[in-house]
Formats: sequence, structure tokens, C-alpha cells
Amino acid sequence: MDFNMVGWFEIPVTNMERAKAFYEKVFNIKISVHDLGGLQMGWFPNRGDKKGAAGSLVQHEMYTPSATDGPLIYFTCPDLAIELGRVSAAEGEILRPKTEIGGGHGFMALVKDTEGNRIALHSLK
Repeated sequence: MDFNMVGWFEIPVTNMERAKAFYEKVFNIKISVHDLGGLQMGWFPNRGDKKGAAGSLVQHEMYTPSATDGPLIYFTCPDLAIELGRVSAAEGEILRPKTEIGGGHGFMALVKDTEGNRIALHSLK
């Protein structure tokens, strides 16, 4: 296999505008919202042929946010301290501060978004 295994991710939300505001503020990005026949999707910027998977916020009755169930998504950052510093102002919660992983694998932090989802941040510095 000559590609990364994850090609797309979806983060459940109950309030698209609130979730959109949180992720835009924390990551300093713009999310475009699309209504796909009752399924609301807030697309993260797609960097084309750059490394990593693209993804979306999703609001629909079949999706339930959770701080404990399901996969944990790691967002790559140049220095996660920058994004971590924006979490409280974006009305999120820091669950685990910047922590060294060890073995040269960089640092991680855990955050709860405005919808109650647990997400992770990762950086090499």
C-alpha cells in the first residue's frame, strides 16, 4: 500500500455553527458548511496533495458527539501550544495539557470541543 490508511474523518456535532466557530478559532481556518439533503457537513480545508486526511464536522441524527466513545482524532500542528492557547477562548476545555510523548515522537494534548467530543493535538515541538 503506498498511501496512508485514513482517507476521511467525520466529527459529530449537535450545533454546526457553534462547532464551526470553535474549530475555526482554535485552528485559525475557515470551514465551509454544506447541506446534503438534511445532513449538514462543515468541511475542513483540503490541502490537495499534502500529507494527512481531509474531514468534516457532521450534524445529523445518526451522529452523536462523545468524549469517551469512538476513535480519537489527532490534529497535526506546527506547535500545539499555539492551538492549545486558543481552546478556552473558543469555549472548549483542555483535558490534558501539552505532554511529551517520548522517543522523539513529539508532543500531544487532549481537548474537549464545544460539542463534547474529545480530540487530540500533536506536534513535534
